[in-house]
Amino acid sequence: MSRVRALIVASHPGPSLAITAMATLLAAQAAPHGIGPALVAPAMLAGQFSVGWSNDACDARRDEAAGRTDKPIAAGEISVRAVWIAAVVAVAAALAMSLAISVATAIINAVIIAAGWAYNLGLKSTLASGLMYVAGFGPIPAYATSTLPGHPLPRWWVTAAAAVVGVGAHFANVLPDLASDRATGVHGLPQWVAVRWGRGAVRAVALVLLLSASVLLLIASSRSRRWVALAGLGAAVVLALIGARGSGRVPFWTAIAIAAVDVVLFAVGVDALT
Repeated sequence: MSRVRALIVASHPGPSLAITAMATLLAAQAAPHGIGPALVAPAMLAGQFSVGWSNDACDARRDEAAGRTDKPIAAGEISVRAVWIAAVVAVAAALAMSLAISVATAIINAVIIAAGWAYNLGLKSTLASGLMYVAGFGPIPAYATSTLPGHPLPRWWVTAAAAVVGVGAHFANVLPDLASDRATGVHGLPQWVAVRWGRGAVRAVALVLLLSASVLLLIASSRSRRWVALAGLGAAVVLALIGARGSGRVPFWTAIAIAAVDVVLFAVGVDALT
């Protein structure tokens, strides 16, 4: 594996691209013209890459101890130093591009990035891990609406739905790693739930949270577009059931798919974000 490919893999490209797509679609719906939509995607992507790189750099020793050959650092394909440099450069690029849109956009993106870094730097092993997902996902609609003149805040239910999707994704994401997390001392909110009530409880919480976001969007949809929200809720239910029964990374990817359904509902099923 080349160093460039190793760096791409270490950036967690799947989740990074999925979150960037969410922000981009919302920004296009909020402000379809101007510099905002042009820079929203690369600014968000750079920030998410930095979160992915800092995650792999922080977890390097844990991944080596667990024999994670799928992790480029643990496999010896790239150094921790190179990944840290990439993470810092990506943060600088993300904030510079965000600032070119507006000060509000830069502040919001900084909050999203900071939540991811704080999680990676230690909060993933505390009960505050869920709060970092709230802070990492909840501001995404505000990031989109900050491209509008006056930087209006999104409606409360849009922010609530995004935050709920984030925490649901957090619970879904840890499902494949509960055993290794326990062995390496990671005791975040989902791991605490697993210790007290079992793995099935983690799946159930993920399912309830992800469906709650879709229900929020259904309640808030306009009467003329209620059928779109109902169709989205139906799709979310199917995906949630697949995630609840799936193994490996399936629960996480179904969580991202539900988030994508909700983004479509943001853009099509409601009248406006603000």
